Amino acid sequence: MSDAAATAAATPLALVTRRFLRHRLALISAGVLVVLAAASLLAPVVEGWLGLDANAVDLFNRLAAPSAAHPLGTDEAGRDVLLRLLYGGRVSLFVGIAAALTAAVLGTTVGLLSGYFGGRLDALFMRLTDGVIALPLLPLLIVLAAIDLQKLGFSAEAAQAENMSLYRIVAIVALVGWTTVARLVRATALSLRERPFVLAARAQGASSCRIMTVHILPNLASPIIVATTLSVGNVILLESVLSFLGLGIQPPLPSWGNLLTNAQELIWDAPALAVYPGLAIFVTVIAFNFVGDGLQDALDPRSLERGKR
Repeated sequence: MSDAAATAAATPLALVTRRFLRHRLALISAGVLVVLAAASLLAPVVEGWLGLDANAVDLFNRLAAPSAAHPLGTDEAGRDVLLRLLYGGRVSLFVGIAAALTAAVLGTTVGLLSGYFGGRLDALFMRLTDGVIALPLLPLLIVLAAIDLQKLGFSAEAAQAENMSLYRIVAIVALVGWTTVARLVRATALSLRERPFVLAARAQGASSCRIMTVHILPNLASPIIVATTLSVGNVILLESVLSFLGLGIQPPLPSWGNLLTNAQELIWDAPALAVYPGLAIFVTVIAFNFVGDGLQDALDPRSLERGKR
């Protein structure tokens, strides 16, 4: 092996990639997620290929068995189940990823400020974090999801917009889901602020903002990535629960949660209508958890040291 190849093989990114590729369950799960995401994004293409409309109601063809025209059959309104699943996947995956990223940004900001400055600011933020953690999550989400947006100052058009329920769920979940990232970031920032490279930057006159963004934040990437990946599955579950209760994504916009809601009254007559979205939720949540476990192992400094040896 040449010197250049040996150097490339010893880079942290190469070691992380090699470690992740050894985690077979994480690798398979990542492939499953890529397939699910690609299939959901290509829903309009599949719709055109089948020559169907995902929202077209055909009461003369309701609860039809799988066929060439409808690969997974039709639902109680005669709509194609496959297309509804694909479009529902777009919504559920968007909610999970968007809410997890938003919560990660909020949690990183709170944890970084708390860990770096300490003192009263740290005490204030951590008491706020403890207060949010102490709240009963599901009842709180139900209450927040049931609030009338018009009473909060939104216009009637905005409150009743088709995508408003989508953005509302993202905001609600992000508001209560940032605490895990905040605590992880704070704990790491507390140790990093006393490291020699941070003390040297401070001695050279670097501002607190530059120290946090340039010297501390890059070293927080590992816990943030792992926590965010693991939280995506939980967010999808929360969205599914709220949609199942009728407080999440509102029809006609499909999601895996409200597809389950529509199927509950037909569980004995057409059990497949509940099996398909339930299986999609199960596979997606498990896959995100395995990917999170694989990233945790790959980004573990002790794993990198073992990889170097």
